[in-house]
Amino acid sequence: MDPLRNPFAPGAGTRPPELAGRDTLLAQAQLALQRIRLGRSEKSQMLLGLRGVGKTVLLNRFAELAEVLGYEHVQLEAPEGRPLASYLAPALKTILLRLDRMEQDHVWAGEAMAALRGFASAFNVSLGDVKIGLSKPARADSGNLEVDLPELLVATAQAAKAADTSVAVLIDEVHYLTEDELKGLIVALHRVVQRGLPLILFGAGLPQLAALAGDAKWYAERLFDFPAVAALSPDAAAQAIQDPIQEEDAEIDADALAEIVSLTQGYPYFLQEWGKHTWTAAQGPRISLADVNEASDHARDALDRSFFRVRFDRLTPREQDYLHAMAQLGPGPHRSGAIAEQMQLRVERTGPLRSGLIRKGMIWSPSHGMTAFTVPMFDTFMRRAMD
Repeated sequence: MDPLRNPFAPGAGTRPPELAGRDTLLAQAQLALQRIRLGRSEKSQMLLGLRGVGKTVLLNRFAELAEVLGYEHVQLEAPEGRPLASYLAPALKTILLRLDRMEQDHVWAGEAMAALRGFASAFNVSLGDVKIGLSKPARADSGNLEVDLPELLVATAQAAKAADTSVAVLIDEVHYLTEDELKGLIVALHRVVQRGLPLILFGAGLPQLAALAGDAKWYAERLFDFPAVAALSPDAAAQAIQDPIQEEDAEIDADALAEIVSLTQGYPYFLQEWGKHTWTAAQGPRISLADVNEASDHARDALDRSFFRVRFDRLTPREQDYLHAMAQLGPGPHRSGAIAEQMQLRVERTGPLRSGLIRKGMIWSPSHGMTAFTVPMFDTFMRRAMD
């Protein structure tokens, strides 16, 4: 098979050749964007899902939909341990400069830039050269994120309304925000909604994000929809493999297709990895089960060296021991007591390890006292890595 025509491209947020099984999520985002654009009220959205299910791909697609509808938009990723203000403020500066050019009387963009100057000063963020809003006193400069962030986002949304446009803010890895940052963001969106202003947030994070938002502010469920992004159904997973192959004038046998769907459990990132290596292994133009069998070792090897290893290497030896104990019990979820017993420790001794792994985004708690991996198939990787 011609490697230049290999349609599969596993990568962080790389759009697959066939975005299968996500029509409902795309339609929901499209409707929300259209309603905000028409001045209607609509909830913001937080995509929830494990690693490798395509949340970032969907956020990228939402940004494209927003751009088509005439939105000013900004895409951000919440890095672990980095303050929200440090990357949100420069991004909003770019939007406000554009809004100032679009607004005829330049009043609201100047007010918003004054809020941004105050916000940046309060949180020690450099904005570089700022020429608009200099005649207005700084705002949003109390140093309290729950006070300043709402004022900043409301001012930004007012500037967008004056310029006859809308703003979409897209944030990936929202679970890495601190509790204060999440509170500030929720309060800000609450104010925006109360005033009927044209700003919407699309976020994405691990499954625990819904509980984190609820803990931060009890009314978060009224502001957000929390659509789940799960593994693809068998039909959608088969479509994600078969359609790109056929578009390259090749074919795949039914048993070969079924084997890929089974081995990947329908997880989009794994489908791309198996698709890539199966294409490479095949002589073509028809892909057989033997080709899939030959490619599977290469696909697992690639996952071990990148997708899994990059997460494994962030762990301390004791954290690795905890995840190894989980892995020996199976894919999970598992009781915290069972994991402690596997480690031959008391539950109280394993509590700090569990908390640290949750903060690192390696595990989550689907229900009280239960623990599960956030990375699909990480149990089998841990057994390979540790044994």
